[in-house]
Amino acid sequence: MVNVFDILQERGFVKQTTHEEEIKELLGKEKVTFYTGYDPTADSLHIGHFLQLMAMAHLQRAGHRPIVLIGGGTTMVGDPTGKTDMRKMLSREEIKENSEKFKKQISKFLDFGEGKAIMVDNADWLLDLNYIWFLREIGRHFSVNRMLTAECFKTRMEKGLSFLEFNYMLMQSYDFLELFRRYNCVLQLGGDDQWSNIIAGADLIRRVEGKPAYGMTFTLLTTSEGKKMGKTEKGAIWLDPEKTSPYEFYQYWRNVDDKDVINCLKLLTFVPMEEIRELEKLEGAEINRAKEILAFEVTKIVHGEIEAKKADEAAKALFGKGGTATSIPSTEMDKEIFEKGISILDLLQEVGLTSSKSEGRRLIQQGGITVNGKKITDIDQLINLDWFEEKEIMIKKGKKVYHQVVIK
Repeated sequence: MVNVFDILQERGFVKQTTHEEEIKELLGKEKVTFYTGYDPTADSLHIGHFLQLMAMAHLQRAGHRPIVLIGGGTTMVGDPTGKTDMRKMLSREEIKENSEKFKKQISKFLDFGEGKAIMVDNADWLLDLNYIWFLREIGRHFSVNRMLTAECFKTRMEKGLSFLEFNYMLMQSYDFLELFRRYNCVLQLGGDDQWSNIIAGADLIRRVEGKPAYGMTFTLLTTSEGKKMGKTEKGAIWLDPEKTSPYEFYQYWRNVDDKDVINCLKLLTFVPMEEIRELEKLEGAEINRAKEILAFEVTKIVHGEIEAKKADEAAKALFGKGGTATSIPSTEMDKEIFEKGISILDLLQEVGLTSSKSEGRRLIQQGGITVNGKKITDIDQLINLDWFEEKEIMIKKGKKVYHQVVIK
């Protein structure tokens, strides 16, 4: 029987471990309870979170028990990791709303049936903590000198690290201790930017309970050049279909760089390694086949097979391979607008393809906008009913972004 640690390592998840041999042995001989935490700082998870959910899914498939920790308490403080400025302070109501959305999204990726994965909120134990007790029982185990050497604090030292944020490491460590006591959770997982916080938590358990605890971090989702993936001109690639449509989501993965497609197949899909190794042999235009598989499989996991098929058909319709264009992002607009006519710059802003008129001007001057296949060269171009084929027009921005305008 293959050890899930070997699976994670082969697929490229594992970045750092506190005790590699011990973790591998533990995962190979017994059912291990492990956890990953998610601070609900936004109203949707993004693709970086998805990578960690995939790792959790692999572990659950191998028989281990996941705990998803929603950071309703830690979000009140804010993790300084990777930030040059203090995070925006959210109200308890905002955090609660975001938490509910996180819970709904995460439930699609893990089995929360009886005796399976569990979801908990650290607000349950953090919000009512006695501060003096916390300082005496938990704070005494932390060296300030050692904490200041942690990567998560280094980036903040120049601009100033608030005492509020300085507490974050203690709170995350205390989470691990609570989960250890409540559920016998012995392994914490997270992105590699969480390494300092994870080892602090494992160390706290060893000091307080005198028992072993472990940490493992995963590689961050980056391109072959080391740049973070999951960003577009519009912003992050979200898992919420209202924020990033299934079609846009599909297109993002369909258009990844040739050098990144195999890595993404390993990390973001359940495609067997034998098949991925065969796809790795493809060269030139044939690599598009691997990209199509990647886009379909990731979209299927996140949005379901029906949406993945719709996105696939829409993409093929645009590139002349048959299918239907029903899933291309579209905006309905009143017919009256086009009876009078609307300037191309206003239209681009209206449908969300540009954020300003200056951006629209620049795109048109660079030859980056077409309407129904015709390149727009005049920044004062008026779009009226003459442009419509039946009830719709297709706007293309750059080489890969399409948007349909439908009159009602």
